[in-house]
Amino acid sequence: MAENIAVSPRLTTIAADDDSLLAAIAAGNAAAFSELMQRHGDRAFSLAFRITGRRGDAEDVVQDAFIQVWTRAGDWQTGRAKFSTWLYRVIVNRCLDLKRKPVSANIEAIAEPIDPAADALTLIERSQQQEALVKAIAALPERQRTAIALTYTTGLKNAAAAEVMEMSVKAFEALLVRAKRSLRAQLTGEDIGSLD
Repeated sequence: MAENIAVSPRLTTIAADDDSLLAAIAAGNAAAFSELMQRHGDRAFSLAFRITGRRGDAEDVVQDAFIQVWTRAGDWQTGRAKFSTWLYRVIVNRCLDLKRKPVSANIEAIAEPIDPAADALTLIERSQQQEALVKAIAALPERQRTAIALTYTTGLKNAAAAEVMEMSVKAFEALLVRAKRSLRAQLTGEDIGSLD
């Protein structure tokens, strides 16, 4: 019976039953496989969708079931059960397996992770700001540059930095304020006289 089906390039005859199609599929007949999918695919999908409740999961289940049909068609025992009964059992089992798996979030619902690294534009801006700051510090008078370095590079407290520069804390703080004003003026382009 399978020999008659294998001759036909397109299996569209109603006379071809599921057992004959499975025999043709076992022989590698893609047209028979297509016919069997057309015959049972919609109902298989409906069943899977009703159980899983998700379109993507239902499509995966049906695809897995029909892959089993293609790869195991040679194992089919004619007359033992109806093909549709076997197919629906495979689909139900696969759906239940999916339900038992830990639930994963819908991939579309997951927000895109934020890259903690700065983008190229931000890196360029930071580099330019750093370069401008280095130039502005280099342009400060030596004592102001020293006060900035002691405070911000070494992390010394004002009292310790004042001791290193051999001046009072009050004088050091005044020097540091002048240094900061000069830096701000250089970096923002303001007139130093307008900052007082």
